[in-house]
Amino acid sequence: MVYVHELNTPLGPATAGAGDDALTGFWFAGQKYYPVERGGWLRKPGHFIFRRLEAWLERYFAGCDPLAEIALDPPGTLFQKKVWAFLLQIPYGKLMTYGEIARELAAREGLASVSARAVGGAAGRNPISLLIPCHRVVGANGGLTGYAGGIGRKAALLRLEGALGVEDFAAPPLWKIPEKELGGRG
Repeated sequence: MVYVHELNTPLGPATAGAGDDALTGFWFAGQKYYPVERGGWLRKPGHFIFRRLEAWLERYFAGCDPLAEIALDPPGTLFQKKVWAFLLQIPYGKLMTYGEIARELAAREGLASVSARAVGGAAGRNPISLLIPCHRVVGANGGLTGYAGGIGRKAALLRLEGALGVEDFAAPPLWKIPEKELGGRG
């Protein structure tokens, strides 16, 4: 059974999915790879995971590193889960490239190499947007590339986190976080 909850965020509507004890999905409306099969979904906005998620989102969009622990259980392949676990280690407000992640994963696994494209593919299929911070991954030249929720959202998230150099990126102004939401970090 997948429990779901519809939320409104400063970047538009989103849907959260959860099992009995962990968040299994978080998708912005219109996001690439939004789940096609939704027949087993049951609306349960009062689920404790969703209450934790709402508190996390409130803190995040207030410009603070949420720090709160939410159990995550994203469905995916073993490789995807390794990439997503790595993404969880990228600190709030920091950026890494797909190539840097590929090199680090190769070193951890004792492999000669891991493809940066494969890392990008796994990051793009991340079913728990925002909480598994695939938005913190940029192209080799530092450019904003690929984000299932859209480049405008990626730019807005990185601006909110104060990631270095993000004001230099020319992203379309598809979504705008209100100035009051861009306050200092707590």
